[in-house]
Amino acid sequence: MLNKVPEVTIWFWVIKILCTTVGESFADYINETLGFGLTNTTILFTVVFVIALAVQMSLKKYVPGPYWFTVVVVSVTGTLYTDILTDSKGVPLWISSTVFAALLAAVFGIWWYRERTLSIHSIRTVPRESFYWLAVLVTFALGTATGDWTLELTGWGPGVSILLPLTLIAIVTAVWYSGGNPVLTFWVAYILTRPLGANIGDFLASPSSEKGLGLGTLWTSLIFLGAILATVVYLTVTRTDVIEEYEEHHPRHHLESAPTGRKLISERVGLAVLGAAAAATAALLVWANAQPHTDALAAEEGAPPKCSSGSPLNQDEATKAVAAHFPADKVADYKKIVTDTEALVKSGDQSGASSRITDLETAWDNDQDSLQPKDCQAWTYVDQQIDPVLSAVRSSNPQPAQEERAMQDLLSTLG
Repeated sequence: MLNKVPEVTIWFWVIKILCTTVGESFADYINETLGFGLTNTTILFTVVFVIALAVQMSLKKYVPGPYWFTVVVVSVTGTLYTDILTDSKGVPLWISSTVFAALLAAVFGIWWYRERTLSIHSIRTVPRESFYWLAVLVTFALGTATGDWTLELTGWGPGVSILLPLTLIAIVTAVWYSGGNPVLTFWVAYILTRPLGANIGDFLASPSSEKGLGLGTLWTSLIFLGAILATVVYLTVTRTDVIEEYEEHHPRHHLESAPTGRKLISERVGLAVLGAAAAATAALLVWANAQPHTDALAAEEGAPPKCSSGSPLNQDEATKAVAAHFPADKVADYKKIVTDTEALVKSGDQSGASSRITDLETAWDNDQDSLQPKDCQAWTYVDQQIDPVLSAVRSSNPQPAQEERAMQDLLSTLG
């Protein structure tokens, strides 16, 4: 067979990131917006992946359309495999990340033991192509797990979360350009493009209230699928990424041959730089996790916000924290709304009380972005006290004693 994969040009990375973004947004659209459910969506895309891979494996050379369609499908499938472990099976992300990293190392180890190369410039046999697609699938699952774990540890929003993988990719690119091992840098960059593309997708799809652009998962998917289609058509017509034709015009300088002399030193230095970047990333994540913050991943998936540092407070501690960290004028506004509602309940004006307590809900939601970072535990404690007040006052069969008790508990915390 001729090579079954494309030459790694700038177009390769552009379309790879486009595919990765679609993997995140389209999976969310099918699962959540259309209501397929995570399990059914995973089964659906597993079947599509098997069919797409069978078509791709049946070819005797690289053809852009089938190849990149398979990448799009595997990006969705790899994302879903991590999601189903996390959301349905309750597997912690650090365990998923560790397991997928070990699995990827095993794939590479067996691939190397059998073929004596991990180069993508020699995917000319069925075993090598099988190893290649298995590695691609695992990198998508690993990239999903590590990307989500980063959001869980740091609480970064969709915009800020783009910067870390983008910076790491820039470092890997510099290492490769300076003579670093091309096979190692390729696969590291391949993994990192998964969280980069996913974070770009989240930034575009998330509503403005979550500091995104508000395009939604459908429009994000359609825009990026259109961009992928246009790029695939271009590559099909120009054939600029067909390895055999590329090498005719760009003679390879044995970049993947045994290193000697100066190149060996460059590879060792590059490996040291990559190690230092990994250590610095780990230190950054440990530091970010130690700061008060909410679980960005839980918020992204619609779960109640969680604090990722510190233990839950009791009421005395929450009262002191509110007084110490929340602006006094805002706290006074909340108390005024609650006391007004309490007076309306006592006067028998339940409709007026229900209307007035909505002001508390609106004000509290509007102030979340400013209050939550000041003291996550205190914010969570008050948030959990506001819910019973809203439920009691808005009940179709209100109980004055229950309303009074809920409002008094909240007022005590607010000081």
